[in-house]
Amino acid sequence: MTEIHGTTTAKFEAVRAAMAANFDDGFEVGASVAVTVDGEMVADLWGGHKDMARTQAWESDTITNVWSSTKTMTALCALILADRGELDFHTPVAHYWPEFAANGKETIEVRHLMSHTSGLSGWETPIEANDLYDWEKVTSLLAAQAPWWEPGKGSGYHAITQGYLVGEVIRRVASQSVGTFFAKEVAGPLEADFHIGLVAEHHHRVANVIPPSTGLDGLVEPGSLAARTLGNPKMAAERSWETAWREAEIPAAGGHGNARSAAKVQSVMACGGEVGGVRLLSAKGCEAVFEEQCNGIDQVLGIELRHGIGYGLSSPSTPMPNERTHYWGGWGGSLVVVDQENRVCVTYMMNRMGDGTVGDTRAANLVAAAYGSLLS
Repeated sequence: MTEIHGTTTAKFEAVRAAMAANFDDGFEVGASVAVTVDGEMVADLWGGHKDMARTQAWESDTITNVWSSTKTMTALCALILADRGELDFHTPVAHYWPEFAANGKETIEVRHLMSHTSGLSGWETPIEANDLYDWEKVTSLLAAQAPWWEPGKGSGYHAITQGYLVGEVIRRVASQSVGTFFAKEVAGPLEADFHIGLVAEHHHRVANVIPPSTGLDGLVEPGSLAARTLGNPKMAAERSWETAWREAEIPAAGGHGNARSAAKVQSVMACGGEVGGVRLLSAKGCEAVFEEQCNGIDQVLGIELRHGIGYGLSSPSTPMPNERTHYWGGWGGSLVVVDQENRVCVTYMMNRMGDGTVGDTRAANLVAAAYGSLLS
């Protein structure tokens, strides 16, 4: 039986048991889970190993690439700017980023970027994975191209592009990159060990992800919108092992952290904008996420999704604990769940990636245990 390290309150010991069960099923290698209630850490657990050979223990300060769970951090940065009155989600993107108006995009609003409804789920021009490290190139290409469907008419998951689109708006508004803004305005004040752009001094703490058996290109129909989105550039999970990936600001997929650091940040949203005496935005600013932008079959992922501003909302296919819960997860299984009704945040980050793009039962088991404890 795998030893699970860390602490829980007596009421939340079931989370430790659920995590141990995930390891005992033989699939988990290294992972962390955290639960906060009213901003207080009631479960902060980790276990397993940093490597598939199981020679290096997953430590308290181990971090990993969390893929699209990074989107919750980028969304929070935009929500903070909106709450300050510096950004309006209902204003055309071109107001902040004039070049974006090209090719019929002058009416696309910031909210469309935040909800995967802008029609820019991928790049029209073929690019290489190394181009993701060239901010000016990839944002300029997006600014120049035409949308692939009528903006606002349904979602198509902006798997990688969303980070550059929202990130460039943040850069134009705040006069600093999204990674810098996040570090100064969010992670720093909260003392959260989460990074969008990881400096070299932290690289030794990284647990490289363990790739799934099937790459993204094996999950989609050739020639489909999904293939155009997920296949350009051609991505392999091993790309995240590279120094250049770690250090680049890839705001939709390149964040590094663990469950504790993700929960420290996202508990702000669960608690009306303030945690531990640090206020990042108002309670009203947190409410913005619940403004529904789309509800239906996502044109890239092929599943029913309901999007608010920056986060997914509860729907029949992705049920959350209540209607005031929002979430997002990452390729391979990581997950962030934010419950504004109960002031709860549950986060899960791991290194062994599951197949598919929408998670697996490991995170679901932990969320179920957390809520079983909460409601007991």
